Amino acid sequence: MTGLMIDLSSSAALVTGAGSGIGAAIAAELARAGSCVVLAGRRAGRLEQVRERIAADGGNAFALPWDIGRGDDAEDLVASAAELAGDDISVLVHAAGNQVRKPATEMSLDEWDSVLGIHLRAAFALSRAVARPLIAHDRPGSVLYVGSMTSARAGLPDTVAYGAAKSGLLGLMRTLAVEWAGHAVRVNTVAVGFVATEMTRDVDGTPARQALVSRAPIGRLGTPEEIARVVAFLVSEQASFITGECVNVDGGWSVA
Repeated sequence: MTGLMIDLSSSAALVTGAGSGIGAAIAAELARAGSCVVLAGRRAGRLEQVRERIAADGGNAFALPWDIGRGDDAEDLVASAAELAGDDISVLVHAAGNQVRKPATEMSLDEWDSVLGIHLRAAFALSRAVARPLIAHDRPGSVLYVGSMTSARAGLPDTVAYGAAKSGLLGLMRTLAVEWAGHAVRVNTVAVGFVATEMTRDVDGTPARQALVSRAPIGRLGTPEEIARVVAFLVSEQASFITGECVNVDGGWSVA
């Protein structure tokens, strides 16, 4: 149980991008709340380390190495995850992501496709694969996308594919939320601000980091665990009346 008394003991969850950062923190938080969690990602060693930490904390998790960018095999991924968990996947958290930092005029279409493939195409393919058995078996479920403040309010230079993909998640979320609401399958997004992860570590101790910190009213970067606690709430029954919602978790950045 978490401090919010969130109970996910009746759920089997699939978390993509679970080998590090926000995805790993989300997987650990869901397991702490009682969910059986399947960790998906490309780096088998990282996934196993996360699985071992969850197990040491008393949680139940399985590592499932998978290239999330291959959206065509989403059905196989979800089926494999369900087999490991021993139940239909009722919670999907799509936290996998990548980034190509280039001016728009210099970005190739292959680079564009690689970013949209992981962030957006895979989100749709996985959501559909998770929802199908839930709807067929008349079971409730929850889909959660890890979005970005760039999808809600901010445009950042040299991130055109990332910004387009994260913005696309909002359209996907709203449509699926309406389409699946009658089946008790909820779809939400967290719009994440600047968080202390490997992706921001390269600016530690630099003026760029100070600029990021000073922009947020809360005066610091967020932590993966702070994102994970919001996600655990949104996928739980405590948030049963919330769907189609983008929740900003950005230290006030979006309102400053």
